[in-house]
Amino acid sequence: MISCRHYQTGDCRSCQWLDMPYERQLSEKTTHLQTQLSDLKYDDLIWLPPFQSSQKAFRNKAKMVVSGAVERPILGILKNPDNPLSAIDLCDCPLYPKHFQEVFPILKDFIGRAGLVPYNIAKQKGELKYILLTESMATGKLMLRFVLRSENKIPLIRRELSGLLAKLPQLDVVSVNLQPQHAAILEGEEEIFLTEQQLLAENFNGVPLFIRPQGFFQTNPQVASGLYETAQQWIKDLPITSLWDLFCGVGGFGLHCAKALQKNRLHSIELTGIEISASAIFAAQTSAQKLCLQNVKFQSLDAANFALNQDERKPDLVIVNPPRRGIGKPLSEFLNEMRPRFILYSSCNAVSMGKDLRHLTHYNARKIQLFDMFPHTTHYEVLVLLERTF
Repeated sequence: MISCRHYQTGDCRSCQWLDMPYERQLSEKTTHLQTQLSDLKYDDLIWLPPFQSSQKAFRNKAKMVVSGAVERPILGILKNPDNPLSAIDLCDCPLYPKHFQEVFPILKDFIGRAGLVPYNIAKQKGELKYILLTESMATGKLMLRFVLRSENKIPLIRRELSGLLAKLPQLDVVSVNLQPQHAAILEGEEEIFLTEQQLLAENFNGVPLFIRPQGFFQTNPQVASGLYETAQQWIKDLPITSLWDLFCGVGGFGLHCAKALQKNRLHSIELTGIEISASAIFAAQTSAQKLCLQNVKFQSLDAANFALNQDERKPDLVIVNPPRRGIGKPLSEFLNEMRPRFILYSSCNAVSMGKDLRHLTHYNARKIQLFDMFPHTTHYEVLVLLERTF
């Protein structure tokens, strides 16, 4: 168990299980996963032991509500969104890398120098709503995003930016996101880059990946790297020449699998990646170019609509990594009828995954593993390899 004064005082309970021994956390999650699949009769399903996480300093991203005064900003959370006095400073949160504690004071000083008045929800006044800080595990470089209500303060940020970069030379990407609505929405649609660099380079298992504003990227890089590598190992020797990566994000699953398959083949592997986020697709395309993979196509489309409207030759493998709602009945039934030889299902919600698997009646689960992406909470990721039965 780790010590956190914010949890002990009741100021922050984001980590609901912080006082639970880690082995018990894994046991509780495993039992929950098994319950979701208890009525599914799979032959010879291999249950691999849970992939464990570090218990602290495992996050690569800090998402901080900005409150307080411009000369004394508070970075953390609001226990009561309508009461600025309920602000809790979380700069010493044990889930963040320890060196983030050296960065936050510099950002607070910058807020004052640039006159970025924290947004007051009750009064609907102020400019700065959030600070989002992300680190690359591979390089130690940082991406910093200011979420503002309007463009009014951007000239002041530009004026002070050179001083900030001098103090934090590891800053590779700096941007402003505009979120003008008075609503509990983290970010808006418009992103304004203040640095020439717009991508934060990452690397998992020799696969270059890129983090870009408004593109989803896992917040636990150690476990995410293990998740991608496991998918790669499970499929590398299977008879696969073409694959779809649906809900592909920045392409982590598809690129890992295509690289492994290509290594064992004389001809190129066909990979089609589909993701609604144009920002994520841009990052995936950049990764594919770095890997020099041929016959790779990433498109910014709705994954379910893409699959349901395809008449082209069916792939040997379909990878699905949907949001918490799962892939849903229509897409599950479509895949069940299309019958690719293999389906690799990665889920952040075992309940919705269990519902989807009930529609995949032509498939037998061969391997399953839990990945503890979110220690000290009830949440986890799971990877399942399915093979067509006939």
